[in-house]
Amino acid sequence: MLKEILSISGKSGLFKHISQAKNMIIVESLIDGKRFPAYSHDRVVSLGDISIFTDEGEVKLYEVFTKLQELNKGEKAPYEDANAEKLLVEVIPNYDRNRVHKSDIRKIFTWYNLLVEKGFTDFTEKADEETTTPARTTSDPQVKTGGSAEQNIVKQNNSAKQKSAVHLHQKKG
Repeated sequence: MLKEILSISGKSGLFKHISQAKNMIIVESLIDGKRFPAYSHDRVVSLGDISIFTDEGEVKLYEVFTKLQELNKGEKAPYEDANAEKLLVEVIPNYDRNRVHKSDIRKIFTWYNLLVEKGFTDFTEKADEETTTPARTTSDPQVKTGGSAEQNIVKQNNSAKQKSAVHLHQKKG
């Protein structure tokens, strides 16, 4: 499920992948339901490709959401900026405090609460693997081609150009 949910740099909220066209994908805002194109030059990241840095390595975002879901019995997390780090320690006790910033923590809880509010509650990796849609192609070098459409959503790279993007770690590959 998280493979079809996207974050687009510069746009607030989350977006659901709807369709594709040449050099763009059509997305729908989870906040207001409006549809619009996201182009190959936009920094689009699938939530299924995001991981959180820990002292020992990294934890996939779906694992964080699953733990949040268990702790909150399927309800929204009681998030406030003042208690954000305390809440994250309950979920990921060993998160890397040097590389995971407060803005990243805010995104984790904001995204989780938005997904729960909109009825997206299956955060398992298995659900991501079962999703199938046609492969997409593009001439943009930042877009990986081949495989399923969800796997081909623009992969955020770690170049200096995108250093200001989400600090949450996204695995390449």
